[in-house]
Amino acid sequence: MTLLLIGAGSQVYREYLLASVAAVHDVHLLAERAPAWESAYLAGHTVLDTTDVAAMAAVARHCAVEGVLTWDDTRVVQTAELAARLGLPGSTPEAALTCRDKRATRTALDAAGVPQARSVPVASLPQARAAAARIGYPVVLKPRALNASAGVVLVASADRLPAGFRLARGATAPGAVEVAPGDVLVEEYLDGPEISVDAAWVRGRMTPGFVARKECGFAPCFEEVGHLVDGRDPLQDDAEVLEVVARAHAAVGFGTGWTHTELRLTAEGPKVVEINARIGGDRIPDLGRLALGTDAALAAARVACGAEPPDLRPGPRRVAGVRFRYPEADCLARAVRVDTAALPPGVSEALAIALPGQELRLPPHGAVAGRYGLVTAVAESTQECRAALEKGAEAVRLEVLRPLGPPRGGLG
Repeated sequence: MTLLLIGAGSQVYREYLLASVAAVHDVHLLAERAPAWESAYLAGHTVLDTTDVAAMAAVARHCAVEGVLTWDDTRVVQTAELAARLGLPGSTPEAALTCRDKRATRTALDAAGVPQARSVPVASLPQARAAAARIGYPVVLKPRALNASAGVVLVASADRLPAGFRLARGATAPGAVEVAPGDVLVEEYLDGPEISVDAAWVRGRMTPGFVARKECGFAPCFEEVGHLVDGRDPLQDDAEVLEVVARAHAAVGFGTGWTHTELRLTAEGPKVVEINARIGGDRIPDLGRLALGTDAALAAARVACGAEPPDLRPGPRRVAGVRFRYPEADCLARAVRVDTAALPPGVSEALAIALPGQELRLPPHGAVAGRYGLVTAVAESTQECRAALEKGAEAVRLEVLRPLGPPRGGLG
């Protein structure tokens, strides 16, 4: 029996997921380009338009498919539609779209009384001014349906609102087609640490996987520069956090699949930032595996194929983290070198991300694509893990071809 995978994602961020799934399932990839690095893990592939659900369904009818899965944020709706058309387990298309559309998410959570930021959708700068005045500064501006914190910016005062609005409204993401671009959400700023909760869901029942603590940088943007999963963190089974997550999923109607929910731990308690109807990104699932022994990819595939809730009880409780490397200023990359001899024992992986000649831009003009390397580490304590990340990051070195001048627009 075959598992259909809709889009493989980038090798750096998603290969370990595909390798894990392919060890158990025959994977047939549906993607918009022929496979390259993915080939070693595939039983078959079809190149097609992955927004065309009818075309994907036609392929599926010749593959004896037992499940459909994606970890691509821009394809969760189409994947849900395909599963529904084939009569396979998964989220309803309506719930997937509600998660993708942050305005719809806010509306659903508000109707259910789920703790979250106050939010006002706007389509123009005058509307944004009125919304910000009503909410009170500082406010957060974000595009209605993008991911990876693209276009998300903190605006501290009214004089900074025009630049922030231009940034949020002008942000784009390849492949995002479910919601027409342009609308922006003006939201209350939630003060406090940011976390993410990855969990499996079967018919409305949650099986928590792991909680990660986010590290953000490049203010006033919310660039995710690292994550940490501590197997002994009380948040791993915090009743209040899990209750808010469960209520949020009930509100949006999400019943079956895997989700990555982001929250802020405010003085008033945990509040929902957003719900993503797919496995977490940024190597967070890898941290869950290293810290707790939880294989999110296999669990998500199991749910997609109609199995009962997976056993995600943690094994050894350790601490795992990831740190991303950015240039000191916008530049063209000549090369990225990893000095393996300089890596401390706790480092589990150190990777070059940027290719020769690649343009690297820091937020607000760039985001995830501005990274040139990453380091993951695992240790027995948070202090040891952070020390390994710090030393390991120094071993991933960027050679600059030449600096780049500032692009037009942005927050300048």
